[in-house]
Amino acid sequence: MHGYDLRKRLRGDFGLLSSLSFGSLYPALARLEAAGAVHEVPSGRRSPEAPSTGTFASAGSIAGERAAFRARLASRRAAATRSGAGTRGRRVYELTARGDELFHHLLESEDPKAETGRDFALRWAFARYMSPETRLLLLQRRRAQLLADREGSRRAVESPWRPLDRYQRSLVDHATEATEHDLSWIDRLIAAEQTAQVSSPAPSPPVRPTQPVADPAEVVNASIARAHEAQALTQPLKGASHE
Repeated sequence: MHGYDLRKRLRGDFGLLSSLSFGSLYPALARLEAAGAVHEVPSGRRSPEAPSTGTFASAGSIAGERAAFRARLASRRAAATRSGAGTRGRRVYELTARGDELFHHLLESEDPKAETGRDFALRWAFARYMSPETRLLLLQRRRAQLLADREGSRRAVESPWRPLDRYQRSLVDHATEATEHDLSWIDRLIAAEQTAQVSSPAPSPPVRPTQPVADPAEVVNASIARAHEAQALTQPLKGASHE
C-alpha cells in the first residue's frame, strides 16, 4: 500500500492509532526501508496471481495478506487505467522477508519494561500471528500488571499521600472498577487460550525462532516485582498529581 492507504488502514483498524499523522508515518517508513524491512514496489508491477477485479479476504497469514494487498493494488491500477487516472507520484510499499522476520521478532519478544494498556492492545491486535504459548504469556504478563495496578489503587485509598476529597476518591474508584473489568476480560481470554491448547491435537510450532521463553510463573512474578518497584517510586508523584 502507499502511505495514504496505510495510514487510513491503521487509523480505521486500530483506534489507538487514530492520531497517527503523516509526519510520523513517513519517517517510520523511511527507517523501515533503510533497514530492509520494506521496499518500494516498482510502478506498474503486477502480482501474477492477482485478478483484475473482485474482493479479497484476509488469508490469516502475512504472506496471504501481502498477496491480497498486491491484488487490491493491481485491481486499483487497472481501474485507474480504464478511467484515465493514475497513481503516479505515490510510493507503494511492500513488506520484505526481512520485515516479516522483524515483525515476528517484535511480536514474540518480551518487552523488558512493563507494558501499558496501549502496548498490550497493539500487540494483542496481532495475536493470531503468535504461537499459543506466546499468547498465553502475554495475557499472564498483562494480568500481573493489572493486579499491581489494583494494589496501587487500594493503597491510594487506604494510605494516601494526603487525604482524598470526594472528587479524587471518585477517580480512584473509577480506576479500580476499570481494572476489575479488564481483569475479568483477561481471565476469560486466558481460559479460552488454555482450553484451546488442551483441545489441540498437537502443539503448534512457533511462528519464528525466538530466544528461550522463561517459565510463565517466573514471568508473572518478575512482572509483579517490577510493577511494585515502579509503584513505590511514583507514589509521591501520584500524591502530588492529586493535589
